[in-house]
Amino acid sequence: MNTQTKPSSLSYIATTVYYLSFIILGLTTAASGPSLLKLAEHTSSGLDQISLIFVFSSLGYLIGSFFGGRAYDRLSGHKLMALTMLIVAIASALIPISRSLEILLFAMFLSGLASGILDVGCNTLILWTHGEKAGPFLNGLHFFFGIGSLTAPLLLAPILLRTGNIHWLYWIFAIVCIPVMIWLWFLPEPKHRATEESKSSSFPIFPVAVMMVLFVLYVGLELGFGNWIYTYALSLELGTEITSAYLTSAFWGSFTFGRLLGIWISSRLRSQTILFMDVIGCTISIIIIMLWKESSLALWVGTIGLGISMASIFPTFIMLAGERMKITGTITGWFLVGSGAGSMLLPWLIGQVFARTGPEAMTTVLLVGTVGLFLVLLLFLNTRPVPIPEPTPTTD
Repeated sequence: MNTQTKPSSLSYIATTVYYLSFIILGLTTAASGPSLLKLAEHTSSGLDQISLIFVFSSLGYLIGSFFGGRAYDRLSGHKLMALTMLIVAIASALIPISRSLEILLFAMFLSGLASGILDVGCNTLILWTHGEKAGPFLNGLHFFFGIGSLTAPLLLAPILLRTGNIHWLYWIFAIVCIPVMIWLWFLPEPKHRATEESKSSSFPIFPVAVMMVLFVLYVGLELGFGNWIYTYALSLELGTEITSAYLTSAFWGSFTFGRLLGIWISSRLRSQTILFMDVIGCTISIIIIMLWKESSLALWVGTIGLGISMASIFPTFIMLAGERMKITGTITGWFLVGSGAGSMLLPWLIGQVFARTGPEAMTTVLLVGTVGLFLVLLLFLNTRPVPIPEPTPTTD
């Protein structure tokens, strides 16, 4: 069992800067979709070409997660995050002024690369900082990602009204990175870092691989529903363009509320209990949409139910893994490689099924994915926990 010192004021200061970093991560992640048409206009690209920004961003995220995880086990975590913030600022400054598709794709790749490194760092350092008490702090971290994701579209509207373009949306992101970067550079490292015992022990291949599959399924389900619910509602004439947009906002709004709720729940229930409740909630919500497929009310109820049920799954996966194995930057990196793969594969699969068999097949894919998530979760819970070494006593 991990031993952890009582949280100090430094722990809470570090947690605050991780939360600010995740707001920025949410802002930059959510800005691509609403600014898609303007970016296409800037680069004289068609929608089929400009959609490559998501591929290059996801590719950068995969690479950043993979190599970033190893870097956090070997380098100063806060200084690495500070340099990553600099990359975010550079990419954000470059994106709105890119006049060729090639330069824009390079900027999106840089942004995705930095996002992967930052995602690994915040999740890992939260665990190292708070140990067994990290549950509420992890849910808080992902709640602030939701805050950033909700804020980006809200910032875009007044900026477009005032300037007619998206330049200042991304330049604001670049500007807010600077003080966070400076803060991280001078912030002391958390004491609970990768120990010599964890470096010398064998890598827990099977449980890490199973957890990666869980992240593939979960992130694919989350983004698959979030990206396709607008088109689903329009295709089945369950909403207009305006109400379908509101429906999408309802999903992400309830998702953010669910993460806020998760901060409280995670301090009172075990990780596996929370996950079982979440999976049951997802299943019920999808079934409501499937059974009353011609009802817009059922679609709204199911959408909000899915947002709340999905919200705490990602941070609870990380917390559950931390209870059953020693979490290093490398291991967190592998988890987020699974996350990146899921963000590309399942939304693409839903799109293929959607186009070939009709919109109603989307809910079938979601239900099958949710059942698969439950079965893989059972497999993970039935794997033998990896012994967690006691930290070597140190003297200050």
